[in-house]
Amino acid sequence: MKKLKTIDAEAYPQEMLAEEEPRYLRRQKPIEIRRRKFGKKAWKTYFRVSLAVIALAAAGGAIFAAGDFLLTSPKMALASPSQVEISGNHFVSRASVLRIFSVDRGRSVMRIPLETRRTQIEALPWVERATVRRALPNRIEVDVVERTPVAFLRDGANLFLVDGQGKILDRPLEGDFHFPVVTGISAAMPRDERARRMQMMVDFLGAIRQVRANAADSVSEIDLSDANDLQATLAGLSGAADAVLVHFGSSDFQNKFQILLNNIAQWETAAGRVSSVDLRFEHEVVVNPETPPPAALQTANARVAAKRRTR
Repeated sequence: MKKLKTIDAEAYPQEMLAEEEPRYLRRQKPIEIRRRKFGKKAWKTYFRVSLAVIALAAAGGAIFAAGDFLLTSPKMALASPSQVEISGNHFVSRASVLRIFSVDRGRSVMRIPLETRRTQIEALPWVERATVRRALPNRIEVDVVERTPVAFLRDGANLFLVDGQGKILDRPLEGDFHFPVVTGISAAMPRDERARRMQMMVDFLGAIRQVRANAADSVSEIDLSDANDLQATLAGLSGAADAVLVHFGSSDFQNKFQILLNNIAQWETAAGRVSSVDLRFEHEVVVNPETPPPAALQTANARVAAKRRTR
């Protein structure tokens, strides 16, 4: 057996022995591990965060449940035409409005596109504007403002109604209307041009009412074929035996109508019969332009022209 040689510690300096000692056998300085204490403040923070998470989860669940109920529940469905309530309609039929909502049958009222339905209702001829709203849980309310006709429109052999904006309306089966008859416009004419000419007619009727309250009752027909000359047939004028066709031009209707009332009897006496009067010219009145005027009528016209020049 081989003997191990012993080393004499005294024969070697201690410094050399220390250098020879493997580094990994040296004792390292221990690492200090700090442990966080779970104090009261940390518990409160975690508790609050937990409560917030639970509350958010509960709210999300409630919102989801409410949304699911509003969008899918049979209690929210438009199941019957009786659930559509319509007000303000007189000439707009209930059936025409209900047809618009027929595609929504069985659908939740929350899924009905209100703005689209409003636009569709306003496209009906007699509807000027409409309001559509939900009435929970399962009703739809429709408020209608109907158009106001101001005249009959004769287009060929047909007789319609027309409002002040030029909208042509079918005549309802019921309804008692007393309007003058308008000619010279039609559905083929652009809407804005119809509106412009109808506005001229509305202005004319308003102006002659300023002269005499019931003046519009004497207007039987208005021709709007010329955008710069409103031609009105008036019947029952004091001093005129028959109806008179009057060219009023496009402005100053009140003054021109007053001139007509003041002078029609004098013209009738001078001319024998007045069938038409042209008031378009600023300093001249032409009576019965299709026939040469007698001397007496020329004198009467001269007096009227002189009065108009002095104004």
